[in-house]
Amino acid sequence: MPTLSFDLPDGATVTTEVTTLLNAGYAGRDQADVAAHVAELAELGVPAPKVTPALYPVAPYLASQTDEVPVQHDRTSGEAEWALVITTEGALLTVACDHTDRELEVHGVAWSKNAAPDVLGRRAWRLDDVADRIDSLTLRAWADGELIQDGTLAELLPPQHWLDVLRERGLHQPGVVLISGTIPMVPGVNQFAGQWRVELGDPATGNTIEAGYRVRRLPEAIG
Repeated sequence: MPTLSFDLPDGATVTTEVTTLLNAGYAGRDQADVAAHVAELAELGVPAPKVTPALYPVAPYLASQTDEVPVQHDRTSGEAEWALVITTEGALLTVACDHTDRELEVHGVAWSKNAAPDVLGRRAWRLDDVADRIDSLTLRAWADGELIQDGTLAELLPPQHWLDVLRERGLHQPGVVLISGTIPMVPGVNQFAGQWRVELGDPATGNTIEAGYRVRRLPEAIG
């Protein structure tokens, strides 16, 4: 199982072994908008989920803090998200980029989530320290340096919603990492980029947490 390490604002470092990795999907705060988005994706061949919001189990080894993501073809892209990390010292909040295989996505969203890593930031905040202003936190992403996502956590179901889900499922325990689902992309920006950078920001303090990586195409297969 992978081990993640997070530097906190108070100078502490928290390390946790990932035992369970979960990716939320269709997790917008306005589920009417989500329903419209599901219909749009269906027209592109992406299968609709049975319920929304959805929650996809992902292989734990895909949780990473890496600077490079290897891919098999050119139709993959990231998604700006926040990550909830349950540790022995409480719940942490950090930024994440859910890299997704868009070719595979039309055959199954759960399959596509297991085809590439979730890249997490190397810094984090204690959830309790930002819980009173969670909706004001900003979430942004850049693809090859061009802004492709720009919003706030108010657009997504809050961490407390997912904490309740984890408790209901017996998963509120150290080693569990939950990725939030994403916000809309800016129309017209090429998502199939060679570099991705995501940022979680706190306007109240000016502090930010970033994660970034380059995308590396694997060699062509033989056979």
